[in-house]
Amino acid sequence: MTMSGDSGTSAGNTDLTVEALSGQALLPALSELARLRIEVFRDFPYLYDGTVAYEEAYLQKFVAAPNAVCVVARDGGRIVGASTAAPLLDLDPDFAAPFLAHGFDPARIFYCSESVLQRAYRGRGLGHTFFDLREAHARRLGGFTHATFAAVVRLIDHPLRPADYVPLDAFWAKRGYAKADGITGSYTWKDIGEPDESPKVMQFWLKPLT
Repeated sequence: MTMSGDSGTSAGNTDLTVEALSGQALLPALSELARLRIEVFRDFPYLYDGTVAYEEAYLQKFVAAPNAVCVVARDGGRIVGASTAAPLLDLDPDFAAPFLAHGFDPARIFYCSESVLQRAYRGRGLGHTFFDLREAHARRLGGFTHATFAAVVRLIDHPLRPADYVPLDAFWAKRGYAKADGITGSYTWKDIGEPDESPKVMQFWLKPLT
């Protein structure tokens, strides 16, 4: 799921700072990050009805992955946005299958996973900052030919689609990403109003890093 310096840089506001955290440095932020993810991902198009316990367990994967990074935006001391990333194979080996089927080496793909940002802080350039820092992290690690992320596919006439909803396709294209034809995955979560989890199609987007 994806939306939007160096550690400690500001983003157009003296109280708004952004830093990249990895490993144990991420632990103190886990509970606040989990709540933020649930808040933001309730909105269309994800409509995610999650729990703090699940989100904290998910975020622990980024603590454990040695080459993962989490870019955190704060207003004062409060976390208002975050963006995670890691080598594709460090998080979920199942992600490799669609890339292997299309001739890519999954070991050379860097996965820019989810970004969440409270509505009041959008439009300030944080989306670009999130991508900048994650891509810079991938380049520092070296060995990656592409960066990727996955976006949920929803019907245009979905009943919960807001009338003013604007997809982020144009923003992602400006960042140099393009839909990877045929490279999709199916992942499950519980939508708002659903009694149980159901599968969702996720479309991968790709950007060359070389």
